[in-house]
Amino acid sequence: MSSDRSTPTDPDWDAIRARLASRAEREGLLDVAVERHESPLGGLLIAATADGVARLGLPSEDEDEVLAELAARVSPRVLRASRPALADARHQLDEYFAGNRRHFGVDLDWRLTNGFRRGVLEATAAIPYGETGTYTSVATAAGSPAAVRAAGTALATNPIPILIPCHRVLRSDGEIGNYRGGREAKVTLLELEAGGR
Repeated sequence: MSSDRSTPTDPDWDAIRARLASRAEREGLLDVAVERHESPLGGLLIAATADGVARLGLPSEDEDEVLAELAARVSPRVLRASRPALADARHQLDEYFAGNRRHFGVDLDWRLTNGFRRGVLEATAAIPYGETGTYTSVATAAGSPAAVRAAGTALATNPIPILIPCHRVLRSDGEIGNYRGGREAKVTLLELEAGGR
């Protein structure tokens, strides 16, 4: 059976997706734009709303689960597309991994965290490049010094790792502790920052 229609190639599909994404954005139908970005840790999934970056999925995370979380908690209108906040995040992450950026200036959308957890993440964001805090110090800064376990949970569920540097939080005994991206990724980030002091 012959066909007059040819099968679109990958570049053709990329162009079609780009046109659809642009139209969805113009018509207000795109709530969450996502892009993959390669890093020394592996592929990152960055998601942004009109307010800023809302989620950064690490290589250890299942991409389908990250997309499902965004669809359930932000909006089902999620599409691979570009946005200024995504371009800014990619650029600043590249500078960070190259050792040329110590502070992120990316717009953030905090909607995936609130209350005490957000306070912990805001305290974490204040830890300077190349320095570390403890679970106790961020719990204290968030207003509940005794809520160390809750602070650990807030850090373990940080929706925007690296940009909100939860890798800078260690156990009180100086041990690395857990990290959403895995111990090896946390060590890599801490070594990167230690070398850039």
